[in-house]
Amino acid sequence: MSNENDEPREQQLPRQASAEVKAILEALIFASPEPLTPKQIYKLLDNEPKEDVQAALAELKQDYEKPGGLQMVEVAGGYQIATRPDLHEWVRRLFQERTTQKLTVQALETLAVIAYRQPVTALEITEIRGTTSSSGVLNTLLERHLIKIVGRKQVVGRPFMYATTREFLIRFGLNDLTDLPKVEDMAEALGLEAPILVEQTPPEDQLPLEEPDTEPATDEAVH
Repeated sequence: MSNENDEPREQQLPRQASAEVKAILEALIFASPEPLTPKQIYKLLDNEPKEDVQAALAELKQDYEKPGGLQMVEVAGGYQIATRPDLHEWVRRLFQERTTQKLTVQALETLAVIAYRQPVTALEITEIRGTTSSSGVLNTLLERHLIKIVGRKQVVGRPFMYATTREFLIRFGLNDLTDLPKVEDMAEALGLEAPILVEQTPPEDQLPLEEPDTEPATDEAVH
């Protein structure tokens, strides 16, 4: 019969040596399907002094600075162990990536406009690109969780406003939006005019107070 004063099992874990803490961190970061944030790390290793975890994390980062096939990167506010960018072609051979999984040029252009001008409506995207952005492109980006609907613009028709997601940061290896390439470089790569991509701060009345719990169905995503 267990004592009702017994602590939960996870709280009884013994303190680990620094080398073991580093090994645990590496395993957690490698196994996590998404970038592991410092907050998650401290919670998982709550039986270890925070300064010891920080020291082990610093050592682990230093280990991955050595030449090898993997690297430890900071993405979307967390840590991730990934293959080196210059080896991606070899990795693609392994998985035989289908062309249908790649974004079209039109989708990339639309995604770039949203990234630099968010939040932005479908009509504004069309005006910026100088060509009609089909509902299919926006729905594709929504389905792949690269963009999300963050509210409605307070104008006639109250069209949806779009912004990028955490998945966007992860997919493009960005820690936050300040890591976006220079707007001139992005515009040149996509054949767009640089001024139209310049990020602008929208009026406060265009921003929602909070994101909705659920996103509207994609078949009504374009207004």
